[in-house]
Amino acid sequence: QVRLVQSGGGSAQPGGSLRLSCAASEYHTSTDCIVWYRQPPGADITGREAVAGIETSAGSTVYANSAKDRFSISQDNANNTVYLQMNSLKPEDTGMYYCAEGHWGDGVCYPRAGDDYWGKGTLVTISS
Repeated sequence: QVRLVQSGGGSAQPGGSLRLSCAASEYHTSTDCIVWYRQPPGADITGREAVAGIETSAGSTVYANSAKDRFSISQDNANNTVYLQMNSLKPEDTGMYYCAEGHWGDGVCYPRAGDDYWGKGTLVTISS
């Protein structure tokens, strides 16, 4: 069964940095991008917000306005791993972060539905 294994995250102070990883044994054949989502505290699945996405073949990237100039998404194609480097962290970055396989279109990574396409999530807490 294909699955996404997430690592990284944890706690940091405002202004600090964290790096998240999302590794897959293999991607689904329909996958051409990976996207990171944040689910704020107290929000349900409908409250998830896209943070950053990367096209797995061309390496094109897309960021939410809140992540631009602070976060960087990258990939290691040899190991099917996508990273989210988060710098200058703010308390509002707090939440559960999920990576998901998706389809790239018009400069956006649209996540696939279904548990097989999503990681289990990793908690990021930013507080002083």
